[in-house]
Amino acid sequence: MCSSVSVLYFARSAELAGLRCETLSVPRQITSLQLWEEIVKIHPRLAVIRDQVVFAVQQEYVLLGDQLLVLQPGDEVAIIPPISGG
Repeated sequence: MCSSVSVLYFARSAELAGLRCETLSVPRQITSLQLWEEIVKIHPRLAVIRDQVVFAVQQEYVLLGDQLLVLQPGDEVAIIPPISGG
């Protein structure tokens, strides 16, 4: 079963993906790493930030890994690369 989720791209991820947001259909139960891999299939240039990126699912931070996500239709997934500044 799939869910349509809103994917938001910030900073470098937006530059690499070439857009700021889109709607994707992904499996309803998916690990955060599998979700990242699904997104990279669509936007291969994002692969370069894999080791630095963090997700926020419904505004809660999620690290890439084995954590199981249960996504509902309309959920928001933000891709947050490292933010530089000082």
